[in-house]
Amino acid sequence: MFKKCNFIFNFFMLQILKYKWEDFDNYYSLVKDDQVMKYITGKGMSEEQALRKFAEILQINKDDDLLGYFKVIDHDTGLIGDCKLVRYKRDRSVLEIGYLLKRTFWKKGFGTKICQKLLEKAAEIAPNDDIIGVIDPDNIASKRLLEKFGFERYFVGEEDGVPTEKLVLHK
Repeated sequence: MFKKCNFIFNFFMLQILKYKWEDFDNYYSLVKDDQVMKYITGKGMSEEQALRKFAEILQINKDDDLLGYFKVIDHDTGLIGDCKLVRYKRDRSVLEIGYLLKRTFWKKGFGTKICQKLLEKAAEIAPNDDIIGVIDPDNIASKRLLEKFGFERYFVGEEDGVPTEKLVLHK
C-alpha cells in the first residue's frame, strides 16, 4: 500500500514507516549500539550525535514525500532496524539505499527483505535512476547482499577519511 506522505508498505509481518520526531528514542536505541554501528561510524553514537543526525533525517523526510529514512517494525517485536532510500548526496541523479538491523535480527533474512522492498520502491519512484549502496569494505554481509541483487563494485578506497566501498545497480 502506498500513500503520499504516509509512506507505508507491508511485507510479511514488517512495516516500513517514515521517521517522525516521536521516534527518536527508538532511533537512538539502534544507533547507540557499538556492534550495530561498527561499519557505519565505527562505534555507537552519543545521544548528542544521534540528535543531530536524527534532525537531518527528519529534514530529509520533510523535503521529499517519497524518499527518506524509515523505521522497520516487526508486528510482534517492534523496532528491528531502519533503512533509507534517498538521493545520493554526491550525485542527486542517483538513489542510495541502506539499512541497519538490531543484532538479534542479523542473519535471519531481514536485510534481504528490506533491500528487495527498497529496490521495488526505487523502481516505482525513479525507474531509470542508478542505485548505489555505500558500505565499509570490511562489511562482507552487506557486500554479499548488494551483489545478490546485481550491484557491482565501482569504488574502493577512502572517502572523507573513511574506508569506503561503493556498489552500483545500473538501470
